[in-house]
Amino acid sequence: MNDKASDRIIDVRTIIPRERHPLIFDTFAALESGEHFELVNDHDPKPLYYQFQAEQAGRFNWDYLEAGPDVWRVKIARRW
Repeated sequence: MNDKASDRIIDVRTIIPRERHPLIFDTFAALESGEHFELVNDHDPKPLYYQFQAEQAGRFNWDYLEAGPDVWRVKIARRW
């Protein structure tokens, strides 16, 4: 992983499931306003989106960069 948070790519396909969401939310918490990371997954991370909505409403942007069928890539950015 690069030093700048905005250059981060988190490929959770290689991470055991119980560690995925904590890693993602820790990464998000470390972002400065306007920074982002890219999430790579083997399925649509819609449940994660709903968790972000519940816990970080109004504080993030969620943009699909690729939507399957084998790989999903999402840009997750801190709004403020």
